[in-house]
Amino acid sequence: MAACMKFTQRVWKSFVDTKGHDAQCFPNLRILRARPGVVETALEIQPFNLNRVGTVHGGLLLSLTDTLGSLAVASRGHYMTGVSTDVCTSFVRPAGKAGDTLFGKATLTSLGRQLAYTRIDFTNANGELVAYGTHTKYIGKSATDPKNVKFSDDGETIVEGGSAN
Repeated sequence: MAACMKFTQRVWKSFVDTKGHDAQCFPNLRILRARPGVVETALEIQPFNLNRVGTVHGGLLLSLTDTLGSLAVASRGHYMTGVSTDVCTSFVRPAGKAGDTLFGKATLTSLGRQLAYTRIDFTNANGELVAYGTHTKYIGKSATDPKNVKFSDDGETIVEGGSAN
């Protein structure tokens, strides 16, 4: 398994292990692929993810925008992914019902010394865009975390810092 994928999965596990919001809202989120700056995920929609009309709750998509934006930052080697300064999600069409799979693709569009900017696209099993969002993070203090690493351009190996384990 590529170092970037392994590291991003480790960061996701740390989110879930805190037993906070992420673990309550989407504990079954799966990371399908991770390369530096891009993370692709899948989530099987559960009954607790629905609104009262039986489709995915908008709050779930907003929470996923936040979390997947953080994972996009992690995919560039940041173990601590900073704090949110802005999160926005736009809803295009119903995102599914219980049993459907919701796919997310988070892209790190810019990573500076203080701020990181991400875009997240959500699609259904037919590949149709159901929602998209942006997430801005303040990363100034987290950029120097001792658990951070640097990957090769392809994300296959760690070229600086600790191990991906």
